[in-house]
Amino acid sequence: MDTWIAVLALVAAGAVAGAINGVVGSGTLITFSTLLAVGVPPVAANGTNTTGLFPGSFASAYAYRRELRDRLRALRFPIMATTIGAAIGALLVVALPEEVFASVVPWLIATATVMVAVQPLRARLRARRGAVSEPVQSTQPRRLWPWTGAVGVYGGYFGAAQGIVLMAILTWIYDARVQYSNAAKNLLASVANVVAAVVFAFSGYVVWPAAVVLMVSSTAGGYLGGRWARRMPEVVLRGMVVAVGIVATTVLVIR
Repeated sequence: MDTWIAVLALVAAGAVAGAINGVVGSGTLITFSTLLAVGVPPVAANGTNTTGLFPGSFASAYAYRRELRDRLRALRFPIMATTIGAAIGALLVVALPEEVFASVVPWLIATATVMVAVQPLRARLRARRGAVSEPVQSTQPRRLWPWTGAVGVYGGYFGAAQGIVLMAILTWIYDARVQYSNAAKNLLASVANVVAAVVFAFSGYVVWPAAVVLMVSSTAGGYLGGRWARRMPEVVLRGMVVAVGIVATTVLVIR
């Protein structure tokens, strides 16, 4: 493929993936496929993809800084668990074949999609039973961190649609309001990506020219995606998460 065509393809893929990650997640599917199409080997594409997208995730988290401002203390244990999990997941890339998780990933994403879809029903049932459902008071880091640590392992290993899995966990345990959970999702995904990127960089699994292109384009896309997501009605944002989850599951099953 011509070099300039490859660069333009990566710019477009990075911008679109950054925006999608800021809104729902699973932009990895676009950039990973593009890297393969321009000739990057699979393992190097995985490392390059993670490295190229982490600035976009941070940009999306920054767009949600108002929703995160009073939550960082509550999220400190989930952040630490994500850090450790992502390091483990990235190290597994070096040691294990991708097929180890490949058969499980579609079912994981499908389950997470269903969890996001039925969460409003769960909230209504809890309200009928008189359960306290104030999201700020119900935030329980001790319940949340084992789950974010597990997703961190997956995010460090491959990470396709990790945002959807995080949204399922966060809306059930962290905050039923989708916007607040989306803010935490962007922060945790960015932590997982940057930790994995460090491991991949030291392991030699990053094609830096491609990664730099993705860094720049995904940052712009990620910030805009985060801004757009903050303005969406919760029902629309939840619907997009479910729709992308269905598409991601279908793509991974077919592949």
